Amino acid sequence: MPHLDLVPKQDISSFRKLAIGTWRTAYDPSVYGTLTLRMDRALDYIQAFRRSTGRRLTVTHLVAKACAEALRRCPDANAILRWNKIYLRRGVTVSVLVVQADGGDGEADLTVTTIERAHEKSLVQIVDELDRTIERARRRRDRAVEETKRATRHIPFLFMNAFLRLLSFMMYTLNLDLSKLGLPRDPFGALTVTNVGSLGLENAYVPLVPYTRTPVLVVPGVVRDEPVVEDGKVVPGKVMRVSATFDHRFIDGFHASVLARTVREMLEDPFGCFDRLDADVPHAPLT
Repeated sequence: MPHLDLVPKQDISSFRKLAIGTWRTAYDPSVYGTLTLRMDRALDYIQAFRRSTGRRLTVTHLVAKACAEALRRCPDANAILRWNKIYLRRGVTVSVLVVQADGGDGEADLTVTTIERAHEKSLVQIVDELDRTIERARRRRDRAVEETKRATRHIPFLFMNAFLRLLSFMMYTLNLDLSKLGLPRDPFGALTVTNVGSLGLENAYVPLVPYTRTPVLVVPGVVRDEPVVEDGKVVPGKVMRVSATFDHRFIDGFHASVLARTVREMLEDPFGCFDRLDADVPHAPLT
């Protein structure tokens, strides 16, 4: 059984071939962008969701679900590059990068949790799945994660780059399933969300990580009170900036615009786009 369920993309344009040939690896084709969103409705929805379901919904969950829907609407962005050829993923897998304390030495550790077929799952399912996965990781009970960490601890720094390149080559270029060796299947997906807002940062531009083969990184920042214009008047509003990094070898402005429109649509109209709630919460439309 292969590592990823892929199908070769057909009818590659000459521009896309040129882009693939221009940049050899994901070390250099990064493109950055920022989207500014009104979050008033999203914050109302989060509170209504928590009252209705008893689950702790966060901005990260909303962004992850919106990104999964964006990849569903733009399948060409739900892809991976192998042998300088674009392969489309059959399902939408989104990952979330979580910061947590590593022991008692004050060091921070990063844990990646994945949501397979995220475009088909409800917010309730996504919240429950992430909570379970994060809790296992915090208790050091995620076997794949712990095996990977133990393996990397024994590799000298001098050989770490070669080790990561080898893993990437085997898992993605050769598409080998290494789960029997304790490595997680598709640990990063087609898109990664990392919320720097939880760290109090307004925005950040993160680099592509070559060995993950993930072509889209989405970074929501902290929600702030800022002056906004409504009906020609300046009023206070809740605003969040979402930064993104794209692999320009096969994702360009067209794909980015679809992703941006979808994320804006869903986060600025959450009551109409996400799970329907039982709680009757007033939410006056923004003009």
